[in-house]
Amino acid sequence: MKNKKALLVTLLALVMGVFIVSIQQTQPETVFAASTRTVKDNNGKKVKIPKKVKRVADLWHANNPILLMVGGEDKLVATTKLTHDNKLLTKLYPSVKKSAVPFNSDSVNTEELLAQKPDVVISADKAETETIRKTGVPVVNSMFQNFSGLQKTVTLTGKIVGGKANKQAKAYNSQLEDDLYEVKNRTKGAGVPSVLHIVNKNDLTKVDGRKTIVDQWIKTAGGKNAIKTKGNMIDVSAEEIIKANPDIIIVGNTTSKKALKALKKDSRFKSLKAVKNKKVYGNPTGIFQWDRYSAEEDLQLWWAAKKIHPEEMKDVNLTNKVKNFYQAFYDHKFTTKQVHKILKGEIIK
Repeated sequence: MKNKKALLVTLLALVMGVFIVSIQQTQPETVFAASTRTVKDNNGKKVKIPKKVKRVADLWHANNPILLMVGGEDKLVATTKLTHDNKLLTKLYPSVKKSAVPFNSDSVNTEELLAQKPDVVISADKAETETIRKTGVPVVNSMFQNFSGLQKTVTLTGKIVGGKANKQAKAYNSQLEDDLYEVKNRTKGAGVPSVLHIVNKNDLTKVDGRKTIVDQWIKTAGGKNAIKTKGNMIDVSAEEIIKANPDIIIVGNTTSKKALKALKKDSRFKSLKAVKNKKVYGNPTGIFQWDRYSAEEDLQLWWAAKKIHPEEMKDVNLTNKVKNFYQAFYDHKFTTKQVHKILKGEIIK
């Protein structure tokens, strides 16, 4: 009888031991699963990030204003030099100046990045993303080339920040959707002028071609891209530009006055139709450049449509639209004078 009791006790002890070991082995995984959530980045990759994100490294210039727009200022621990040195942005969001800039020239310094202990990293560069992923830190790719991609990025950034950020992201995407529809319908059937978009006045043959977000806003605003080659910030020949002879020329990172002067000064382009007719415009820059990747692309639609189809858009008060946009999405009131400077292509500091 005693032997049977001893055997029963031994078996019970073994069963309990196995049960305890099983709990110990599965508990960490269960706890980990409960403390994380999954987001899908713009490449369709599912990435596990902490349930509550407290520290974000945003390594794409254009995404930083989106992160700030949805309320992520207090979470930003690492940024880019362009963002760090942006005087208007850092005036509106002073704590950005305290963020690290973990780069060696154009390459990310993983050691410095890891020192910031980010919960998640936002990047737009494929190689950079892969490098960071190898460190074990969650990283999402937020790159896009069209308005649909911009909306995905805003949604993704809102999800990363969490809480009220999701509501702000949804509000922005809703307005962008409405504005895309309205601008397109306002300019529909009004003729289709050819539009050349030059990246900046320092290199007049670096342009934006087809299948880009620049190409998309040109079309939405009622124009057609004067360049047939596909690609973002591409080099084309002067002959291609001369042959295209655009009706309108838009130049990034400068004022309309300086843009026209640069084209008039260049013997290759001074006889272009747009130059002769003085239909050369410097593209506005606010917190970021309106013409590429920015949340301010929403304003770019209206500005471009006013330049391409002034008659069809003459009832649009662009000054008020600009004021309302920054008030709604960046909680900042620009003066009328400041807005007029932005619309002229001047940089507000």
